[in-house]
Amino acid sequence: MMDVQSIRQDFPVYQKQPKLTYLDSAASSLKVKSVIDQVDHYYHTLGVNVHRGAYDLAYEATRLYEEARSTVASFIGAETDEIIFTRGTTSSLNMIAYAYREILKPGDEIITSELEHHSSLLPWMITAQKTGAILKYVPLSKEGRITIEGFRSILSLNTKVVALTHVSNVMGYLTPIEEITRLAHQQGAVVVLDAAQSVPHMSVNITNLAVDFLAFSGHKMFGPSGVGVLYGKKHLLNQLEPFEYGGEMADQVDLTQATWKEAPLRFEAGTPVISGAIGLAEAIRYIQKIGFKAIHEHTHELHQYTLKKLREIDGITVYNSTAENPVIAFNVDNIHPHDIATMLDQYQVSVRAGHHCAQLVTKFLGVNSTLRASFHIYNSKEDCDAFVHSIQAAKDFFQQF
Repeated sequence: MMDVQSIRQDFPVYQKQPKLTYLDSAASSLKVKSVIDQVDHYYHTLGVNVHRGAYDLAYEATRLYEEARSTVASFIGAETDEIIFTRGTTSSLNMIAYAYREILKPGDEIITSELEHHSSLLPWMITAQKTGAILKYVPLSKEGRITIEGFRSILSLNTKVVALTHVSNVMGYLTPIEEITRLAHQQGAVVVLDAAQSVPHMSVNITNLAVDFLAFSGHKMFGPSGVGVLYGKKHLLNQLEPFEYGGEMADQVDLTQATWKEAPLRFEAGTPVISGAIGLAEAIRYIQKIGFKAIHEHTHELHQYTLKKLREIDGITVYNSTAENPVIAFNVDNIHPHDIATMLDQYQVSVRAGHHCAQLVTKFLGVNSTLRASFHIYNSKEDCDAFVHSIQAAKDFFQQF
């Protein structure tokens, strides 16, 4: 097992909350001190814009910002000019869907799934409505998984876009995206991947996945809030209409028309998320120092340990016991998830309750909402025990009434 006490020294929140049992990393991870320090360094010693000033502070800010872009590119095996900084996964996915309003036409098909986070689903739903394209859903397996067979059953010559999650934020299931991408490309479709839940937990390499666009967020991987990444194949990015217009993205402007710079700058109008990008690069370096093998082994052991403990409590329904990601979606029989989550907070146990911005998942499960516990490197078996104990205590309390 990982030395959790040593890891927790890297996360300042534990200095203020030493008894915290934080099991909501799928929503947002805790922030590592070195990331906070990098963000503070930018604001304390620089604080200026990038790509503009002809003075030392501006040169240094630009250097750090573009170094961050290179760090992100290397992290996922991309080219530097294929990395666009955004305000998060939501922003990244909306940028692509918005651009495809100029490309799709009536009768074109967009494939998505009921496992999607709303940020992956809604932009394409609206794009379909605006363009007359048809939104199609991959039939899920009985377990609630996206399968190759399900995908094949709806793939057609009219498929133009495949927009899927890499790992479900509720169910923790890993999508077989490599084979799906191969099949989609045979039909001439582009693949847009929501990697918000996968990038913090596993090695994600663009060369292996071969997807056309990919998005993830800094705040789920120990980085700052308000920064995210959009990866796109450069030749595709340069064909897309920008999402925003303004400073630094324009190439030539005259009285009646304008042209845009090539990617990535054509998609980074205005002052970009400078401190966020610098902080994200540091978060990546921190993850690389620990290593995905160690991250997976640690969180997998916690995941399995907790599932075993939950099975010992009567009246617990777990919906995703075979999940690849360390996420447990569950309910306590006859007790509302929000009531359980509120009671758990009395024990300083933090979990998520609700539909997790993925209402189609809860509808697939036949429930109104679920509880979700998610693990990361700062969690320990003591956290798991505290969580299970608080579930039992909450259950005992509510069964009095």
